[in-house]
Amino acid sequence: MTTGEWLEGHIRAAPEALRDRILALATPEKSGTDTAQALARIANQTLSAVIRGAGDRGAALDLLAADALITLALLAQAESEPAELGQLSVQLLASGAGAP
Repeated sequence: MTTGEWLEGHIRAAPEALRDRILALATPEKSGTDTAQALARIANQTLSAVIRGAGDRGAALDLLAADALITLALLAQAESEPAELGQLSVQLLASGAGAP
């Protein structure tokens, strides 16, 4: 299952604009990649882009998407290897999840 396929099954109830943005951000992911790690990486990249951006209202959707992707990364980890959930949490914190 690709990251996009996993996402589609988990974000059906999200608002359409947010769902579309999350899927657009995740589309480049190759199948066979670890979904939790892929989502954590995408979340970090998205949040970094928001921080580097102009800081206007146009960044709001990407900020919401980054937040959702962090949550989804943790969910994917909990579903696939719950014993590693703490490790992913620490990894996200250590990366600063895009913090300057």
